[in-house]
Amino acid sequence: MARAADAPWLHGEVARRMAERLAIVRQQPAVIVDWWSRLGAGAAALRAAYPQARVLAVEPVAWRAPAASSLAPWWSARRWRPVPPVLDAAALPPESAQLVWANMMLHAVADPAAEMVAWQRALAVDGFLMFSTLGPDTLKTLRELYRDAGWGTPHAPFVDMHDLGDMLVGAGFAEPVMDQERLTLTWATPAALLDELRGLGVNADPARGAGLRTPRWRERLEAALAARAGRDGRIALEFEIVYGHAFKPRPRLRVQGETRVGVDELQRMARAGRRGEGLG
Repeated sequence: MARAADAPWLHGEVARRMAERLAIVRQQPAVIVDWWSRLGAGAAALRAAYPQARVLAVEPVAWRAPAASSLAPWWSARRWRPVPPVLDAAALPPESAQLVWANMMLHAVADPAAEMVAWQRALAVDGFLMFSTLGPDTLKTLRELYRDAGWGTPHAPFVDMHDLGDMLVGAGFAEPVMDQERLTLTWATPAALLDELRGLGVNADPARGAGLRTPRWRERLEAALAARAGRDGRIALEFEIVYGHAFKPRPRLRVQGETRVGVDELQRMARAGRRGEGLG
């Protein structure tokens, strides 16, 4: 799957559903990191939930794009909305945010565990993480189609939510909570279906085909999809949406026979103690 210019409808709908879960965050974050903001399509939901917060948009370098306001017509109100500053993850100051929001992007990275470490680094102590991604029951019909045609797999493997919870703990998060829901989308034509799938993110599978597909292959794919249409003539695909949240705990000293603590670590723990209660 290749990324489309704009996030698909599914990302906006999941962002809306994820925003409903922000009620569990007790405090108002002063700084929010919107991870892969353009693909995640959650900027409007974050503005509505936290109008006073400063929002930092993190984008992969290869996916940088002109600000939405610069692409809008001169008469559009979008041109006059404040645009969050766009940063690379490596340039984000550590422990700078009280909320990291990452909507529908984790399935498009090659190493989800490493991405979680970056989230943890960006959060202040007691900061809160909220994310969504695609689960392994997503696109089963499409995988079956590819398998029957001998085309391999159409995407990288999707990670089970229990494994994601283990990754969060391994990255240093506390009290991860995972849940999921299933959605079924339908399209009138194979072309409309494929246009939607292009917006779901890049294919991060290292075993994906290295070359470009031909127009003849595209015709075969569309014919195979059309053959799976229901009685109403529409083509259905299933999506498992996985939601997760966790918080960054205060650092703890490891109890050993002899414990040595550097000055920097003592200062960081002292700052964490002065911050008081956090979001979680």
